[in-house]
Amino acid sequence: MKATRTVIEPPKNFTLQFSELWQYRELFYFFTWRDIKVKYKQTYLGILWAIIQPVALMLLFTLVFSKQFSPISAVINYKIFVLSGLILWTLFYNGTSHAAESIVQQSGIIKKIYFPRLIIIGSSLLTALFDFMIAFIIFLLLCLVLRETISWKAIFLFPSAAILVFLSSFGIGTLLSSLTVKYRDFRYALPFLLQFLFFASQVVYSISDMKETWAKYLLSLNPVNGAIELFRMGLNEEGDYRIILIGLVSALVLSIFGIFYFRKTEAFFADLA
Repeated sequence: MKATRTVIEPPKNFTLQFSELWQYRELFYFFTWRDIKVKYKQTYLGILWAIIQPVALMLLFTLVFSKQFSPISAVINYKIFVLSGLILWTLFYNGTSHAAESIVQQSGIIKKIYFPRLIIIGSSLLTALFDFMIAFIIFLLLCLVLRETISWKAIFLFPSAAILVFLSSFGIGTLLSSLTVKYRDFRYALPFLLQFLFFASQVVYSISDMKETWAKYLLSLNPVNGAIELFRMGLNEEGDYRIILIGLVSALVLSIFGIFYFRKTEAFFADLA
């Protein structure tokens, strides 16, 4: 009987390989559930940390910045204003930071077996999405307590804002994860980059009220700002569609470039990770 030999080769042409990702779809669940359990293992408060962090920052920012920035939004309570930005920023931060480190952290399994490497990125983002859903429930409860009016359009605007952040995090995460495998300097540059992007995000302030037009559109290149603008429109805030459009284009460019570079370099992950 002739032995069967299976040869796995990297794709010769650029392809997203959606069929292969669907074939290994169960790994998304197992990797995501494993990451969630590991993240909160041996913690007394468990998933409550997904609530404590944004709420604590909301209280701090309200205490420090409420007098300076509360007039920028006469429609939204400033606590809700800040928390709406924080939960989206936390989704972006967790998704990007985990995705950027994921390939290096999973180097052991990458060297042993083959599976689509994008699953590692996807599971990192889904773990961040789990924390976001917990924080989002607290956000809705706080809106109820503070009697904050939510527009019926929020049914579409809230998920759209989360998708935009998810897309942005995916683009930057795939790019940084590929670069980190080859250049470990990016592991040290990542905290600075995320800190810089936080201050460039309209969490405690609104870029719509900026007088300098060039600064407004420069900050709009940060896709998180477009997502926050979209999210706050669900709270009856008047949004600037130009900020949203620029953020959407920025997220799409980052995603295309990130996935392209990831596909071009993933064949060498096992050798370099």
